[in-house]
Amino acid sequence: MITRLFKAHPESVGETYFQHMGSAGSFGARMIFAGIACSIHGVLPFLFKSTGKETILELHRRMVTHRHRDTSRHPKSDIVDKAA
Repeated sequence: MITRLFKAHPESVGETYFQHMGSAGSFGARMIFAGIACSIHGVLPFLFKSTGKETILELHRRMVTHRHRDTSRHPKSDIVDKAA
């Protein structure tokens, strides 16, 4: 039961627990750094003019547009890109 709590979501997106941990950690770090840059931009508007936009576009590209998922393992799940 406890193992299922840690593995269900990663498996639903075609990843192992450790792959998902790495991917989520990478996304989180990018969002933290972009958030700091946006906060600095609010005070000093000549700095980090496009960091927020670029980060959002890059993370969207990585998560939605170019993610390679094994849909054959989870044909009824929501891991198929709805925009495709």
